[in-house]
Amino acid sequence: MNNPMDICCAYLYIISRYGYPPPVADTVKHIGAMAALGFSSIELEGIGKENIQYLLRNKTAVRDVLEKHGCSVPVFCVVLPQLGGDLTASERAECLESFEMGCETAKFFGAEGVLDNGPLLPLQYPADMPVMRHYSGAEMDALLPLPASKWEHYWGQLTETYRLACGIAAKYGLDYHLHPCEGSLTVSTDSFLFFAEAVGAPNLMFNLDTANQFLIRDNLPLSLIRLKDRIKYIHISDNDGVKAGHFAPGEGNINWEVFFSVLREIDFNGKLAIDVGGAETPIADIDAAYKGTANWLRERVARGG
Repeated sequence: MNNPMDICCAYLYIISRYGYPPPVADTVKHIGAMAALGFSSIELEGIGKENIQYLLRNKTAVRDVLEKHGCSVPVFCVVLPQLGGDLTASERAECLESFEMGCETAKFFGAEGVLDNGPLLPLQYPADMPVMRHYSGAEMDALLPLPASKWEHYWGQLTETYRLACGIAAKYGLDYHLHPCEGSLTVSTDSFLFFAEAVGAPNLMFNLDTANQFLIRDNLPLSLIRLKDRIKYIHISDNDGVKAGHFAPGEGNINWEVFFSVLREIDFNGKLAIDVGGAETPIADIDAAYKGTANWLRERVARGG
C-alpha cells in the first residue's frame, strides 16, 4: 500500500468548518488550516465555473502558499454538475471549457487527477437548482425524469461528453475520478463499471468513498476487487448503514479489518484521503476527528492493515 505519511486531507474538512461552498477567496487560509493539522497532502476544490476561474487567475499565489507550507495537491476537485446534464452543443462546449480550466489549474498545482461527482440522474431540474454535495430528499424524489423518448439521445450525448472530458484530462496528464454521491448515475460499483465501459477512456477512475458505498450496501471488499484497475484514490470515513454520514473510523459499522485485508490483497498503491464531517455528520471537534483518523490510518497502513 501507499506511503503511510502521504495521507490526504479531503476538502470536506474545509466544508465542515466553513459551509458549502466555502469562500473560494479564502483558499489561501484553507491551505494553512489543513497544514496546521499536520497534513502535507491536501485536496482543493473549484466549485462551479466562477470558482474555477478564480483559482486559475490566482494559481501562482495559491501555489506559492502550497510551497510555503510544504503541501501537495494529489487531486483537484472540479465541481461541474451541469457537465452531466442534457446539454445543447453550446452548453456542452461551455462546460468543457470550464472543465479544461480546472485541468489546467490542477496541472499547475502538480495534481495527478481531477475529481467530480458522477453525472447526476437525468431529471428535470429547476433552473435555479443549487450545487449540492448530495442530491437526495423529497424535493429530488418529486422531479420527473427526462421523457423516455429522449433516453437514447441523452445516453449517447452523455457518454460522448465524458469521453471528451477524459480526453481533455489526458492532455494534461490527469486521471478523471468520479465520486459516488447520492443522486448520481454512477453511485455504485455496477453503475460505474457500466458507464466506464460505455465511455471507453482508460483514465476514467472511480473515487471509492467508503461511507457513501457502505450506505447503499455496496460490498466494499468486493468493490475493491472489481474496481482495482479503476481506483487510485479512496475517501476514508465510516457510516452506520442507515443514513448519510461521514464519521471517523470506528464510529460506524464498516469492517475495517476486512477492508484493509483486501486493500493489501489487490496491492493498492494509490492515495487515501480522510473524508470525515459534513453538515449531515454531527462531530463536536472536527480538528480532533481529522488528527485522530490520520493517526489511526497511518498506523494501519504502516503495519500493512
